[in-house]
Amino acid sequence: MEKRVDWRQAPGPFAALLGPPLGWFLLFFAAPLAVVLAYSFGTNVGVADIAISGTFANYARALEPVYLAIFLKSFAIAGAATFVCLLLGFPVALAIAFAQPRVRTLLLVLVMLPFWTNLLIRTYALMTVLRDEGLVNGALGALGLPPLPLLYTNGAVILGLVYVHLPFTVLPIYASLDRLDRSLIEASLDLGASHLATVFRVVLPLARPGILAGLLLTFIPALGSYLTPDLMGGPDSQMIANVIERQFKRANDWPFGAALAFLLMYLTFLALAAQGLFRGRRAEP
Repeated sequence: MEKRVDWRQAPGPFAALLGPPLGWFLLFFAAPLAVVLAYSFGTNVGVADIAISGTFANYARALEPVYLAIFLKSFAIAGAATFVCLLLGFPVALAIAFAQPRVRTLLLVLVMLPFWTNLLIRTYALMTVLRDEGLVNGALGALGLPPLPLLYTNGAVILGLVYVHLPFTVLPIYASLDRLDRSLIEASLDLGASHLATVFRVVLPLARPGILAGLLLTFIPALGSYLTPDLMGGPDSQMIANVIERQFKRANDWPFGAALAFLLMYLTFLALAAQGLFRGRRAEP
């Protein structure tokens, strides 16, 4: 049996291994984040000057109805995109998990292939499909049907988020399905259950950790998405990340933008805590 070594028995090598990544984290992540957090409690005193006064006025302003409505809309759009990703991603992950080894490798490459292309290029490619003179409306015109307003709508934003984040749903579910005990599935089928009943009563409960991880990995980046709603959404399709961008760039109101950004981060932490609490309760006997 392999013996574990306590880090206190060799603090020098442990510090040498931990030091560089910890220094990188503190210098390039924690420190800038602390500066933005301080800005959220400040006020503008000039064009480029911010006074850290400890005020909560920015957070109070962020809770005004107009911004709460944008938060709720962002949650709704991200939730809808996550739900669609689950409906599409679970069958794909199931097919990959039960495919032959060679086919499985090919399918995994196809799932990860979008990561090899820049997000901006993929978004513009989807826009060429959905625009008024795009492929979809061109096909409808060839059939004698009127064109549809597909781009610059909430539906276009949801479709774009699904297009971008679907692999984040598929891969964790596949990883969970790949570790399933296949004998349980065989036992369910031998006892007379249909394939559909086996999926719902055996596969889904056993794959729940991967499903929850996939939902979280999809929902959080979709909630903070900026590029997709900015390019594919209309005036009524803007999400909270677009509002934050306008505060930092156009309005030059960095304290308010920082408050909005940290409210979004707090909500993300709440989602992570809820998932951890849910998994902890299910792990209790």
